[in-house]
Amino acid sequence: MLFQKPDHDTLYDALIRRDPAHDGLHFVCVTSTRVFCRLTCSARKPKSENCIFEDTIAACLGAGFRPCKRCRPTLHHGGNDPLVAGLVEALEADPCRRWSEQDVIARGHDPSTVRRAFNRRFGMSFLEMARLRRLGSGADTLSGGESVIEAQLDAGYESGSGFRAAITRLFGTAPAGLRGQALLKADFLETPIGTMVAIADDHALHLLEFTDRPSLSSEIARLQARQKLGVMLGKIRVIEQVRDEIDRYFSGQGTDFTVRLAGHGSAFERDVWQALRDIPAGETRSYSGIAADLGRESAVRAVARANGANQIAIIIPCHRVIGADGGLTGYGGGLWRKRWLLEHERRMALSLPSTGAISVDTSASHRRHMQSLTTPEAMPSGQIKD
Repeated sequence: MLFQKPDHDTLYDALIRRDPAHDGLHFVCVTSTRVFCRLTCSARKPKSENCIFEDTIAACLGAGFRPCKRCRPTLHHGGNDPLVAGLVEALEADPCRRWSEQDVIARGHDPSTVRRAFNRRFGMSFLEMARLRRLGSGADTLSGGESVIEAQLDAGYESGSGFRAAITRLFGTAPAGLRGQALLKADFLETPIGTMVAIADDHALHLLEFTDRPSLSSEIARLQARQKLGVMLGKIRVIEQVRDEIDRYFSGQGTDFTVRLAGHGSAFERDVWQALRDIPAGETRSYSGIAADLGRESAVRAVARANGANQIAIIIPCHRVIGADGGLTGYGGGLWRKRWLLEHERRMALSLPSTGAISVDTSASHRRHMQSLTTPEAMPSGQIKD
């Protein structure tokens, strides 16, 4: 608990009060301006819903945010190390400059010493920091509809081929493919059981997961590779619809999700995911039961794999799948969340009118089974990915 990250409200309160106790330990990323600041920054304070708090400058830069010109977080975080402070000062003065090891040597520094110092201080090398700053500027220019050459110049690249290669590595597509085209947008949703991240385009939801899911980074990487698009933080209509429907779900008003979902996965996986959506809230199924419903009794393991490949939590309710013996099995978001969601849906199903959208098995045996799932004794010690 000593090293546990404070929750969003605590950090936002610290931002409002400019609490120096968090200086250098946490940073605020402002989604409306694409800038990140120290919590003691004197700039006008953003709304809470526009704030994302990170523990490292590397995380802020990696998400595409620029350092605030007022509080200058990268320079301040350089501390008293003149090597780090001098290079950060130079980068802040010319963020689009293309730095190389020769530039570092020309300033009288040993590249390996600089690399270690920056990794120790920021979690990334100086050259990586400079590259992210430049590419972020270029990507913003492209997504705004400007020409590739203008984006190249904004990013500080003299070589067109070098710029195209760098953009392609970062976003999975050539610069021309980003011009005037909205990237996948991501935003965060607060729920009673933790923060979720939603990723969507203008038409459909691609991913909805809890942010502390261990495999989240690899899931996002697979999504980017599949769509050949980068992911940037931003507001978008589809995510706002998800936010409204998830809020409705957690407030106990029902499980009618109407947001359009992207058609990822194989034909078999999509059949399994539809079978999951067909499980009424308040009920559960086993892997073998779903296989039987699909007429594929021998495909139990394939059903389990498809269940684990689901990237849209709650809306595609993989938490409603339990073991054949009635145990909770596993859940990528954590067994405690699976237990919470099942109990929430059981109560919601019992409280809504029988003519509502949710149906529920109210037999005595089912009630005893659901009650057993919410007792500590029912929690298995292991955790298997859903």
